[in-house]
Amino acid sequence: METIFQFLFTQLRQQTRASERVCHNVASRLATEVNRICTESSRIQASGEVENWAKTLANHRLKQCLRYYKLGSKRGRVELQSLLSAIVYRYIAPTKGANSYQARVTLIEDFLQGFYAEALHNFRRENQLPLTYSPRTLLQLAEYMAFCERYAKRRIPLPGRRSQQLIILRSQTFSQKQPPETTIDMDSAAEGGISETDGERSDPLVQQLRAMLVDASNNEPDSGLRDTIIEQLVQYLQDRNQQDCIDYFVLRLKDLNASEIEDILGINSRQRDYLQQRFKYHLIRFALYHRWELVHQWLEADLEKNLGLTPQEWQQLQTQLTPQQTQLLQYKQQGLPTSEIAQALTLTVSQTEKQWFKLLEMAWEIRNRSVS
Repeated sequence: METIFQFLFTQLRQQTRASERVCHNVASRLATEVNRICTESSRIQASGEVENWAKTLANHRLKQCLRYYKLGSKRGRVELQSLLSAIVYRYIAPTKGANSYQARVTLIEDFLQGFYAEALHNFRRENQLPLTYSPRTLLQLAEYMAFCERYAKRRIPLPGRRSQQLIILRSQTFSQKQPPETTIDMDSAAEGGISETDGERSDPLVQQLRAMLVDASNNEPDSGLRDTIIEQLVQYLQDRNQQDCIDYFVLRLKDLNASEIEDILGINSRQRDYLQQRFKYHLIRFALYHRWELVHQWLEADLEKNLGLTPQEWQQLQTQLTPQQTQLLQYKQQGLPTSEIAQALTLTVSQTEKQWFKLLEMAWEIRNRSVS
């Protein structure tokens, strides 16, 4: 590490007008980073050429830093902005009605402002700098811009032994958080873009949810509740370590087709099919089991509205229930907690929840047949 530091320090002193102290600090941070990479990389350690790797990495970081230094503050920022904008351009799209080049550029600028702040935060953390640190001199600014470029291009592991650049994943999340001015096709999110012409009938539960989401732009009184459901679904998936399902969900919300999703996630069509089926499973569990009250409230199909069924459909549901399910429904209408209902029915809490899940499935199937 001392050899690498001396090399970097000497080059910075010779090729910049920065003070000795600034050159020392920048060289020290770069040398520490190179040492960390060489130490933590099993591939480098197994190569038997750790010293050569260290020299190569140090030289790369030096050239990158000097490039931004020679460009200067203004041209350097323009160069970095252009580079990162080109990477994320296809992943950040404005909503319908504002689908112009200028609208997309404005959205990209908003995204990059947040990304630069994130990069600075990580720059401070990885170099153990105080939270108040900001680049002051031209060399410090060049060091930070070079770090931004490397940070943006970091490869994040994804399913299928593939990876994706960090800035692309960040841009997808950013786009998903934009105000939803267009309808969201939840059926496509669950089925991976399978259309009715494919000859495969969608699951009735997901089809019902899709129909309500498509009509949400015209009929939904509370768009905030809709956003809450999306946030809750993402949290639900996070709690179950389903990050790949979250990535898939975010991409589907952006209305990307199957081939684009495969390209971004680095998976083949078979792996995507498996992923979309797994997401569909979690979507149904979330809608009818985990947060059924929230979803049904948004769909105006809560218990006070007979689960959204007409009087005739409600009667039809009653005839299909077992005596135990009829009691369960009555207790739910009374607002009793699940633990008390379970005790009254001589069931465990888990068994009671499963029975309620089945009852909701029956109601949704009846409603879906009516809609169809």
